[in-house]
Amino acid sequence: MPLADVMARLRDPDTGCPWDIEQDFASIAPYTIEEAYEVADAIERADMDALRDELGDLLLQVAFHSRIAEQAGHFAMQDVIDGITQKMIRRHPHVFAEGARREDGHAQWETIKAAERAEKEPDPSALAGVAIALPALLRAEKLQKRAARTGFDWPDTVRVIDKIIEELDEVREAATQDEREEEIGDLLFAVVNFARHLKVDPETALRKANRKFDRRFRAMEGMAGNRFASLALDDKEALWQRAKQQEKSA
Repeated sequence: MPLADVMARLRDPDTGCPWDIEQDFASIAPYTIEEAYEVADAIERADMDALRDELGDLLLQVAFHSRIAEQAGHFAMQDVIDGITQKMIRRHPHVFAEGARREDGHAQWETIKAAERAEKEPDPSALAGVAIALPALLRAEKLQKRAARTGFDWPDTVRVIDKIIEELDEVREAATQDEREEEIGDLLFAVVNFARHLKVDPETALRKANRKFDRRFRAMEGMAGNRFASLALDDKEALWQRAKQQEKSA
């Protein structure tokens, strides 16, 4: 049975699943975001079986949103498929147009994308269309990239590092919790900018750092056993260094 038909059965008001029937765009959106991250996690782990499953789960989210939209009279799943197919052809004239040169691809993509955005976006700002709901690190990077296209960008990483130091000093000087929150935000924004200049994806970098911390912390717990929580901080630091060294020598 096609996936769209499965979703239609699940959302049938009379014979469908009660949980599926009561969902709407807003209630499903967190699951959509979660599934996208699980796809990224499977890719990082190079787990192809998991990737196949997670891509299926992500595709289910597309079908779910599409069915909700179809029931409300907006669009159906086939409209989504047709729309992205047409967009890819339209944005790749260097592949689909007669006599096109493939090396012109990226510049054409950006030009066409900007023109499409101008047609449907009444906001004239260079930052228009950067979704507010994006993860904060990703949105920071996209905002910075858009600003950089207008020439609002540091010319080299030296200035970016200086900005990080400046923001760190302002965190230290903050006197209230509200000020600390604001300055920490500015510091994180500056670090994202540094990552962008180094051509490092900050979201991926932080996910890998999280995974590394998880791995090393568990190794520390394994070394100490049930006594871990009661150890002095210096002893825990020594275990951290051991876990770190074991990982490097493995």
